[in-house]
Amino acid sequence: GSSCEKCDFETDLCNAFNELNLHPGWIKRNGRSGMGPPYFDHSGNDSAYFLSLSSEFRYSSATLRTNVFLPTDKEHVCQITFHYWISQMSGTLMVGLQKHYEDTITNIWQDSGELQNQWKSQTIIINSTKKYEV
Repeated sequence: GSSCEKCDFETDLCNAFNELNLHPGWIKRNGRSGMGPPYFDHSGNDSAYFLSLSSEFRYSSATLRTNVFLPTDKEHVCQITFHYWISQMSGTLMVGLQKHYEDTITNIWQDSGELQNQWKSQTIIINSTKKYEV
């Protein structure tokens, strides 16, 4: 069956992400926060919440890590869709894959913002024979 989870940061941080204090640099805010663009979420709602990189971390890196996903097989492929916004001051947004019992994080997608200051959507498909985090 479909185990599709939709997450919008309205009530919590989604099961995908641990508490934000484990991820310095990320803050939960909305378009009314007075922190500059974006002034709305991907659907145009100015009171809807999203995660944003704090200006203090403008020139360093900050990570968000999901919880553990189970291995995939022919019947269970993992598809993750997310919306993101890259402003003029940002660097590169990267999605990495870390399989359990491996130390390395493999970069599976990135965008350095050719089309800046607009919401974009991305879907990535993940196959892994081991438990993994994104």
